[in-house]
Amino acid sequence: MIVMKADASERELDLVLRRIESLGFRPHLSRGVERTVVGVVGDERQYEAEIFEELPGVERVVRILHPYKLASRDFQAADRVITLSNGAQLGGRDVLVMAGPCAVESEDQLRTTAALVAAAGVRVLRGGAFKPRTSPYSFQGLGIEGLRLLRRIADEHGMAVITEVITSEDVQLVAEHADILQIGARNMANYALLRVAGGAGRPVLLKRGLGSTVDELLQAAEYLLAHGNQDVAVCERGIRTFETSTRFTLDINAVPVLKSLTHLPVVVDPSHAMGRRDLVPAIARAAVACGADGLLVEVHPDPASALSDGPQSLDPEGFGAMMTSIRRVAGAVDRSVA
Repeated sequence: MIVMKADASERELDLVLRRIESLGFRPHLSRGVERTVVGVVGDERQYEAEIFEELPGVERVVRILHPYKLASRDFQAADRVITLSNGAQLGGRDVLVMAGPCAVESEDQLRTTAALVAAAGVRVLRGGAFKPRTSPYSFQGLGIEGLRLLRRIADEHGMAVITEVITSEDVQLVAEHADILQIGARNMANYALLRVAGGAGRPVLLKRGLGSTVDELLQAAEYLLAHGNQDVAVCERGIRTFETSTRFTLDINAVPVLKSLTHLPVVVDPSHAMGRRDLVPAIARAAVACGADGLLVEVHPDPASALSDGPQSLDPEGFGAMMTSIRRVAGAVDRSVA
């Protein structure tokens, strides 16, 4: 990491960037209020720091020991704030709620759900158009028609859209309709997909794999950052353990750990972790209390008839109660819910 002097000129910065590229590295520029920092991406072990320290305009060079250099707080101390097209922000003081059905099933279902969550103040509509399912016989989503419904109905409510992309070939298509690309737990280590999503020009929410460590999650996020995407958030959605009383085990410890290690926003998905709608509000409150920047919650107007994940989807009454309770918790820790 190369820290430029406060009065470094653009010419001096350009010289540093050209020097980095001439040595076979990729520069990653981050402009702060007081300092400009340049990340040097690549295997720098064969070179000494002095090759950059001697350049005009350079204040100091710091080696980042973490394997996830760009995601590390060593590279950027301030929290990253992702601003969406409708003005909603992920990161910062407000906790951003992203809510909607697990899967887009029909126009009526999505329209009803969108109206419900929008009335509660939600500014990001979630919904799956392409669904990676464990069983090949389960509902796989509406595909492109689901994307079109998400975009049209979200626009009617002034909402942004988050939806999952499951293959590299679909990234461009999904990016044309969605404001945030979600990469699911089963694709966390799909490096080909991460590379393409890194260059898609859309924020990405990366979910932790079912058996992945925090370090592995951040190294996967590094793929997105290293391929040009600075608007990356990570999501704790439960990991697989010996416990069977819930669908997965939500690693609530991961939230403060991630907040200490990375500047990227941290989101919690209590729906997939619990698998039971009666437990979702409690975990959502815990996530807000321990510092999560966002919540990803499944809501359905009639969970009993849902084609995907009905048991973990909140009904209208349950969702309203959850929103009331998390606002109280947010206020207690000097935050608010957006």
